[in-house]
Amino acid sequence: MSIQNLSRAIAENINTDAFALTFNVQQWETLAGYLQPIETGVGDVLIEQGTPDRSVFFVESGAISVHRVSSKEQMKLAVLTSGAVVGEGSFFSRQPHSANVVVTGAGRVWRLTAIRFAEMSNRQPNMALEIAMALGAVIAKRMAHRSKRVAVT
Repeated sequence: MSIQNLSRAIAENINTDAFALTFNVQQWETLAGYLQPIETGVGDVLIEQGTPDRSVFFVESGAISVHRVSSKEQMKLAVLTSGAVVGEGSFFSRQPHSANVVVTGAGRVWRLTAIRFAEMSNRQPNMALEIAMALGAVIAKRMAHRSKRVAVT
């Protein structure tokens, strides 16, 4: 399965909280070996609030909804589409996810687990550093905008 569609989606994402990764074709192909492509359908749960999983999801196509559930209500925090990233908060903090992430438009995401990232850090440290910096930038951008601050998952 080719990662070029994900590469294009990320490059074309112009949102203020865009995941900015400028890998060349060879780097993208190397990265693909560390990622798990997942075909998604409407209603699929990518992230469940309160779970400790540290995976990051890169959205190639489709749409996902980020929402937080409390004892009183369910609050939609964001809708993310092609080129977006989700799961970055727990990836770094090692804390349980702060929100649910559910597929609202069928497509494909690519999953990077903490274990695969650790492997990449050992084998491809420069690539791992670039990914970590780009994920950190997403968090910083989301935290800088009050409306997006709560959407750090």
